[in-house]
Amino acid sequence: MVKLLEKAIKDAVEDGKCFFGTKEVLGSIKNSKLVVLSHSIPTSTTQKIVEAAKGAKVPTLNYKGSSVELGRLCGTQFRISAVSLKTLSDTNLKAIIKDVETEK
Repeated sequence: MVKLLEKAIKDAVEDGKCFFGTKEVLGSIKNSKLVVLSHSIPTSTTQKIVEAAKGAKVPTLNYKGSSVELGRLCGTQFRISAVSLKTLSDTNLKAIIKDVETEK
């Protein structure tokens, strides 16, 4: 999962097809294909995002790293607790979700 997810995030960042941060993610869920949440995000915020994503039928993934690691993956020097990806092919999305399910 790590390789596919990291590549998908990096590609979305390069293309400018993603949103960073919990407020941005909550506002952009309707236009998203996938929401990635860091391990260090507060539980109450996680619940809000997950509920909104379920309502919009957008899958969510828990990134095993911290918000610092997710920020580095996105190429910023800041902590990022949540990322929503606007563009992701259905094939890649299914592969990422399948990898996550097999890891559990």
